Amino acid sequence: MPKVSIVFDRLRIEEKMLLKQATEMGIQVEMIDAKSSHINTEKTTLDFGDGALERCISYFRGLHYTAYLEFLNVPVINKLAVASICGNKMLMTLKLRKHNVPTPSTFFAFTRESAIDMADTAKYPLVIKPLVGSWGRGVAKISDRETLEAVTEAREISDGPYDRIYYLQKLVKRPPRDIRVITVGEYAIAAMYRTSSDGFKTNIALGADPQMCKITKEMEDLAIKSSKAVGGGILGVDMMEDKERGLVAHEVNNTVEFKGISKVTDKNIPKIMLEFLLESTRK
Repeated sequence: MPKVSIVFDRLRIEEKMLLKQATEMGIQVEMIDAKSSHINTEKTTLDFGDGALERCISYFRGLHYTAYLEFLNVPVINKLAVASICGNKMLMTLKLRKHNVPTPSTFFAFTRESAIDMADTAKYPLVIKPLVGSWGRGVAKISDRETLEAVTEAREISDGPYDRIYYLQKLVKRPPRDIRVITVGEYAIAAMYRTSSDGFKTNIALGADPQMCKITKEMEDLAIKSSKAVGGGILGVDMMEDKERGLVAHEVNNTVEFKGISKVTDKNIPKIMLEFLLESTRK
């Protein structure tokens, strides 16, 4: 019987779906809570099986746990290099553009003053995002200089390690929705529209409504190209329907959630993910 592990730091619906599916497939699963794990450089009593799915919500916890799994030569999805890129919006955006993936115009600055000057030049409206974060936290629409000054002033007070690195994007003219495409390896397996009542943030975690979305050739090509740009694996590619440029990719997610998309697709996403993990352990 194959055996795999799922590393998590909060047992969400997705991890429960994976565990249930693995049981149905006859796969033995070790559920490992990263928060209570004791790991070291000498020997481990933990059994990670033939391979691991890293599913931590915390970017930094997941990143360091992935490094440990690779230290032990445990095949892990996703790899450390992929997780490092996807968890940092600046690194992720640079990778996408380097590989000619259409993305919203994006600007970076390393001081508050420079960010404000840059925004004046780029012209409003803009969107400011934290370098590290998920579920739309810290993302704000910036309509004018006064708003940007207020947001950046708050960052100077919190002064976290990434707060002095500013990531601003042009606000894309689009319908009040975006598209999430889940990619597994070289395949786009499922997609959904995420529609928001306020037309700006479209995160399912914030109450956006998942709706069925048929994967077009354009969506498939953009999703696969985005996945390859960051190193591949199991990913969630977010894209918008820019009224001027067509589809643009604005985010690639490393530990992708799929409870919302599972409601509007007939694909068995946990099964496909587990099959991909098992296939990866045989290489």
